[in-house]
Amino acid sequence: MNPIDKITDTLHRPLKDLRISVIDRCNFRCRYCMPEEVFGPNFRFLPKEKLLSFEEISRLVQIFASLGVEKVRLTGGEPLLRKDLPKLIRMLYSIQGISEIALTTNGSLLARHAKELKDAGLQRVNVSLDSIDDEVFRKMNGGRCDVKTVLEGIEAAAKVGMKVKVNMVVQKGINDQDILPMARYFRGTGHILRFIEFMDVGNSNDWNISQVVSKQEIFERIHREMPLEPIKSNYFGEVATRYRYRGTKEEIGIISSVTDSFCSTCTRARISADGYFYTCLFATQGKDLRSKIRSGECDEDIRKFIQNVWSRRLDRYSDERLKNTNLPKDKKIEMYYIGG
Repeated sequence: MNPIDKITDTLHRPLKDLRISVIDRCNFRCRYCMPEEVFGPNFRFLPKEKLLSFEEISRLVQIFASLGVEKVRLTGGEPLLRKDLPKLIRMLYSIQGISEIALTTNGSLLARHAKELKDAGLQRVNVSLDSIDDEVFRKMNGGRCDVKTVLEGIEAAAKVGMKVKVNMVVQKGINDQDILPMARYFRGTGHILRFIEFMDVGNSNDWNISQVVSKQEIFERIHREMPLEPIKSNYFGEVATRYRYRGTKEEIGIISSVTDSFCSTCTRARISADGYFYTCLFATQGKDLRSKIRSGECDEDIRKFIQNVWSRRLDRYSDERLKNTNLPKDKKIEMYYIGG
């Protein structure tokens, strides 16, 4: 394989971040992702043989690293439902060019796995927690978990030395009353709290722009009680707008895919649990990498295929939605299948 060859798309966006869904199953039924009425007890998830093996994932990451990918985040579904996940992390940790391995989780299983994950090489966890109020949280996750369990997972991760970011998806009329309580709770903990505008990912969450609490409104609610000041981005392509509490080094972030899109700096590719390559979270179609691996294609041919797909990339869905909230309702990939 050739040495690292950093590539860009049609809008000059580099390929730097890779998000990999290791499993499509989840033990939550969050309303903005897998509502119970759609993904009930009889829903059919992918059979085991369709999931990428750890060896196949590792091989793909090596190929992506040769094209400039530096950061890998493992997602789901709920990735901690994938058996022996630390084994995969150890495999990825040894790949030249990968500077960070992170994990997105709902936190329900984190306490029991935190030490093993850290020992394997995991550096950071992004934990979803949509309310600090137990009743609201249960309502949002389909009654599958309480706040205490997730908080125990967060503290277990921090105790073994992992960095922790806490993500709150904000829906107007559902949990927006908890913006300030969440900010109050996590201020002083050392964990970075990030608020995420409710997005129209997938086809099942009945998204409507009237349910979006904007970045500006989230900022103003917090700023009135705890004054904030902006911070520069850490790197090109960072998704969150960063702030700190005035006079401190304590940080929060707001991810504003709806009201203040960041398509122009998007450097992320995604691989689904069954090995499809997507160039946008809101995509309608992916490219089949699993078949290429299992049919015996060599690394260099797969590399050229990925390079060709990325070099033709035109995706800017959130920019387009910002101009027209009534975009055609093409069938988009579901978040549980591709990760956030």
